[in-house]
Amino acid sequence: MTRRREPIYTAAIAAGRTLFGLWRIKRTVTGAENLPSSGGAVIAMTHFGYLDFALVEWATWLHNRRRIRFMAKKSVFDKPAVGWLMRGMRHIPVDMKAGADAYRAAVDALRAGELIGVFPEAGVSASFSVRALKSGAARLAAEAGVPIIPVSIWGGHRLMTKNRRIGFTERFGIPVSFAFGPAIRVDPGADVRETTSRLRDELQELTDACQRAYPVDGTGQWWQPRDLGGTAPTPEEAAAADVERARRRDASADG
Repeated sequence: MTRRREPIYTAAIAAGRTLFGLWRIKRTVTGAENLPSSGGAVIAMTHFGYLDFALVEWATWLHNRRRIRFMAKKSVFDKPAVGWLMRGMRHIPVDMKAGADAYRAAVDALRAGELIGVFPEAGVSASFSVRALKSGAARLAAEAGVPIIPVSIWGGHRLMTKNRRIGFTERFGIPVSFAFGPAIRVDPGADVRETTSRLRDELQELTDACQRAYPVDGTGQWWQPRDLGGTAPTPEEAAAADVERARRRDASADG
C-alpha cells in the first residue's frame, strides 16, 4: 500500500530516533509480527512513562513504517508549538468533558485503515503496575470492526515519568523492552466489559514477561513495583495521591 508523504510526522520520527540514539537506548522487541502491515487497529498500551507514545511509534516505524495516530488531551493541542505538531501529525484531541467528537474521529480513522494509539489506563500509573482499564479501546474496536493490539513498554518510565525528576545523563544506556501481543478480535456485539478485562489480563501478562526478562535488577529501585522488590508506591498509595492531586487542582481552579 502506498502511503502519502507526511513531512511533519517524518521529521518528528527522525527527531525521536536521534534523541533515543543519543541516549543509546537499548531496545528489545518481541511480538512485532503482531502489528498489522495494513488496515486499522487499536494500539492499546501500558502507560508508565511520559515518552511511551514516542517509544511505541519508534518501535512500530522501525518494524513496518506505519504511523500511529494518538488520542491525547485537548489541552496539549492548545499549546502553540506542540499543538501545531500534534495537528500536523493528525493526532486526535480529546475533550475530557465531551469526548464524543474524538470518539467519532477515531472510529472514522480506524475504518479508513489507520492505527489509533490509546492508553486505556487513562493516565500514567505511578505504581508501575497495570491499573483497571477504561472501556474505550474495546468500544472503538467493536464499532470500527478492527482488532486490538496490546502493547507493554517496560523501562521507558526510567526516561521520564510521573512524580520523578530524572537527570539528562541518567537516561543514557537505559534498556527499554516492548512486547506486542497477539491481536484481540472484537465482534460488533461483544461484551465491552469482558473484552476490557481480557485486554487488561493480556497487558499484565506482557508486562510480567518484560519484567522477568529485564536485564537490570530492580531490587530497591524507585522504578520497580513494590511487589517486585522496588520502592515505587503501591497501587493504593498511587491512587490516593492521584485523588489528592485532583482535589488540589480543583480547589485551585475554584479559587
